[in-house]
Amino acid sequence: MHLTSSPLDWYVARAAGLVAYSLISVGVVLGMTMAGKKTFPRWPRFAVEDVHRFVGLFAGSLLVIHVSTIAIDSWLPFSVGSILVPLLSRYRPLWVALGIVAAELLLALAVTNHYRRRLPYRVWRRAHYLNFAVWTAATLHGVGSGTDRSAPWALALYALATAFVVAVLVWRLLRLRMAVRRVLPLAGVAAAAIATLVVGLGTGPLHFSPKPWNAAAFSEPLTGQIVQLSGVTRGIVSLAGEGQGTQRVLVRADLLIAPRRVLRTSFQMEYLPSGLHCTGNVTTVHALGFGATCRLPNGQRRHVTAQWQQSGTSEIAAGLITSHA
Repeated sequence: MHLTSSPLDWYVARAAGLVAYSLISVGVVLGMTMAGKKTFPRWPRFAVEDVHRFVGLFAGSLLVIHVSTIAIDSWLPFSVGSILVPLLSRYRPLWVALGIVAAELLLALAVTNHYRRRLPYRVWRRAHYLNFAVWTAATLHGVGSGTDRSAPWALALYALATAFVVAVLVWRLLRLRMAVRRVLPLAGVAAAAIATLVVGLGTGPLHFSPKPWNAAAFSEPLTGQIVQLSGVTRGIVSLAGEGQGTQRVLVRADLLIAPRRVLRTSFQMEYLPSGLHCTGNVTTVHALGFGATCRLPNGQRRHVTAQWQQSGTSEIAAGLITSHA
């Protein structure tokens, strides 16, 4: 189901996931604020309920976009099964599983809300408490597997969301048992504690170091194929390969040859998933390798070497591609 390697797809997936999480957090706060109240001093109850319902629907829509864009991105290591069944993912299976659980619980909540008038109120109300499980699982999913989780702005988002939800939860649980002047400090302490915990996890044990984007220097395993077409006086030798590893690249080298000399060469390297192209020429040729120089659109140079072992076929065996500025 991997249909695209466009970076736009990846940006949409990340943005949709983060906005969906923010809306889920808002929905939980609204739900706790509404619980037990029959009237509101400034807004009619139906208006508040409509806002709460809209927030949930919008979060669910963004969640669908988040999952769909991940499913079709050829750069990401997710199959259809691994985004539907918890613990099948090879990438951070526990944290991804929490995200899947959150999405599936949110779907179950949407079903109960749709049939709210047909369900006993007590059943619907107890099912509605699953919102806390959805929010908790979504928070752990984002902090544990989100590729932006260690960015300062993302940590601020998670810290603010968790602090706000926990503060309102403490206020909700204690406001009928204690005076307001005692509840507010406790809510503030709880909010500060959870925010500190989130920041500590994001900068400590769960810190994420992103893969290089269009790295100038890399060394990756090379796979591919070499094709040779011979004419009466000239021939063409072409290599098409892929560097697979931390920095994925597609490479193609073409040589127009005559007896005992190379007439013309060309070289192309495409960075994945960005699609950035580096074009140039082959500069040195060996029996089992070559060197090339190419330029990026901004004028920067890359010096690339490729080596492999004799395989007896057109397939590249035990290949290696390296690059430096």
